[in-house]
Amino acid sequence: MADRPANADAAPPLAADSLAYSLHAAAQAVAAVIGGRNLDAALAALKLPAAARPAAMDLAFGALRRYGRGDFFLAKLIERPLADPAARGLLLAALYRLEARPQDAHTTVDQAVAVAALLARGKYKALVNGVLRNFLRRRDELVAAAEDDALARWQHPRWWLEKLRTTYPDRWQEIATIGNEHPPMTLRVNTRRTTMTDFQDELANAGCVGRMLDDVAIQLEKPMPVERLPGFAEGRVSVQDRGAQCAAALLDARPGMRVLDACAAPGGKTAHLLERTDLALTALDADAVRAARIGENLRRLGLAAQVKVADCRDLAAWWDGLPFDRILADVPCSATGVARRHPDIKWLRRREDVASFAATQAEIVDALWQTLAPGGKMLYATCSLFAEENGMQVAAFVDRHQDAQRLPTHGDNNEWQLIPDADQDGFYYELIAKR
Repeated sequence: MADRPANADAAPPLAADSLAYSLHAAAQAVAAVIGGRNLDAALAALKLPAAARPAAMDLAFGALRRYGRGDFFLAKLIERPLADPAARGLLLAALYRLEARPQDAHTTVDQAVAVAALLARGKYKALVNGVLRNFLRRRDELVAAAEDDALARWQHPRWWLEKLRTTYPDRWQEIATIGNEHPPMTLRVNTRRTTMTDFQDELANAGCVGRMLDDVAIQLEKPMPVERLPGFAEGRVSVQDRGAQCAAALLDARPGMRVLDACAAPGGKTAHLLERTDLALTALDADAVRAARIGENLRRLGLAAQVKVADCRDLAAWWDGLPFDRILADVPCSATGVARRHPDIKWLRRREDVASFAATQAEIVDALWQTLAPGGKMLYATCSLFAEENGMQVAAFVDRHQDAQRLPTHGDNNEWQLIPDADQDGFYYELIAKR
């Protein structure tokens, strides 16, 4: 059947609009993440039909956002750890739905058992049925117990919670709670192709309710598929978190400047810079597949930049020797500020990864600094919440480079740490000038 998830083992004979189909797809995606794969890549590999994608994604994202809670329940409900990733993924997705949709408990159990019948030749059918029904019988007891367990209550790895407590002693609970919620859907209006007033009218005519956050940002009351977003295909609007939108203004790029967006894919900040002003902009990324998305986004928006595929640390591979007036160093990081948007991060990150990212970040900014013109500015940016990747990184960089000067980035503060909240994800920004 053309409308089934791609599964080399055994694609189920299930209708694409059934809950069983969505549970099976979510189980596969969660199993892939448990095995170390990125969630976006896992979902893309399933080749889900458009009609089935929203429900499957909701279950996969929900199960991973609540992974600490789901794992806690499984430990209470199963005597020995479940080795099969697909069966474990199915149970996590089903447990998430039982809590999210308690009124549909009977249907959830029934459909999960139907999927279990197709896994490992039905080996886990009785187990899935028993675990889910036992959860329903013991729900109050298990939920109460979860409140007394840090991992189950806050749904983040223990090492992550420890770092949040240390870094944000007065706000760590707020940050952890936000990290488990659905993220807002925020739009960036392309004022080269429309006005804010005209686009708001376009939204209203389409029956969409949005709240204006600033001169180009609108937050939708309810998220919607981008293909249904008015003006998206025509390049009048893009989807970009408000926190990410701050970069373009902070970089202070002026008309005609030579600008580099390093680590640029998928191109949201590149496009925003070009929407604001005319620049000679180079967008660089080491991943050829992701770099291709930069070009796609620019074409949709009617913008142009020089897109190059290379590791930004290897100057000989991409730099022509002409210095840049501005550099956006949006470096790879632990992405702890965007965990609600990418819940697989909570499965995949390890404590030691923070130090590993910090080492890579230092190599990147040291290399990029060589390409910045005297008098130029580099904006250091991450979507991390941890100081090792943020303020500590910049302080160490300035110590290594006597010609580097930290500039006020937000008010009188050199550094600007955005905390995830109802309007934005978590980002860090700091502007550095070359004397």
